Amino acid sequence: MEYKQWNIQIWISEDDEDALTTATAVLFTPDGKRHESVAHARRNPDDRPVPGIGDELAAGRALSDLASKLIEDGAQDIAQMASPARP
Repeated sequence: MEYKQWNIQIWISEDDEDALTTATAVLFTPDGKRHESVAHARRNPDDRPVPGIGDELAAGRALSDLASKLIEDGAQDIAQMASPARP
């Protein structure tokens, strides 16, 4: 059985007012493909700043978007393999 490991890096930043958190998730596959997703979390101005919550929401959204992109890539690869070869 062959085992593979894919690593995802996530960078998280917050604006100066702690109102907007941005997460960037990047995956490099062993075959050299690079996948990137960016997502945000906004704090309600009435809420007190709790940076960890924004980190979790932004990172989760970036990972969710990355997952969608990977599923779409797989579906496109399947469709290409299923279509008849053209001379």
